[in-house]
Amino acid sequence: MLVTSLDIFATWATGLGAGLALIIAIGAQNAFVLRQGIRGEHVGLVVAVCALSDIVLIAAGILGIGAVITAVPGVVVTIRLAGAAFLLGYAVLAARRAIRPGSLREGTQQGRLSKRAALATVLALTWLNPHVYLDTVLLLGTLANQHGSLRWWFGVGAAAGSLFWFSALGWGARLLRPVFAKPGAWRVLDAVIAAVMLMLGLRMAFGF
Repeated sequence: MLVTSLDIFATWATGLGAGLALIIAIGAQNAFVLRQGIRGEHVGLVVAVCALSDIVLIAAGILGIGAVITAVPGVVVTIRLAGAAFLLGYAVLAARRAIRPGSLREGTQQGRLSKRAALATVLALTWLNPHVYLDTVLLLGTLANQHGSLRWWFGVGAAAGSLFWFSALGWGARLLRPVFAKPGAWRVLDAVIAAVMLMLGLRMAFGF
């Protein structure tokens, strides 16, 4: 079958839409990227880790790693429990920040994350999330392979969606800085983050 440039573009656009549909949601990873973007801390590093991780996971799905995950469910269970423990711990830290909020100006001097801590946190939030393997690897991999010889174009589209979203979220968050110059705004954000982390942590822990 002759593949045209229109076929390639349509497959790429389908991948883009599927990728965006899966990552544009309130979650632990997005909440962390947003917070780092508002604070202006290691934004490039955080965005790069999120986008590159998605690229690796999408490629793994297209290569058929999803079949291995399905065949060895114990791997997902282990990741789920480790991710639940991490999220619940992060929820406690966010709740403590909500109780004792600071302003953006104060936050530049107090409670600043080191580059190593930011890297460790974003890696944990990404790779200890079992839904990453079920959605990005298994689901996107399955959708991509339905496109036959164009499956890698689907993957390129999904990867482009990830890069676009995390870049927009990380660097676009600076527009909210005037709002977060007030301690009350940080209290609300950290309270929301704590609630999201707690909910996701409990869902992971109990498998629902």
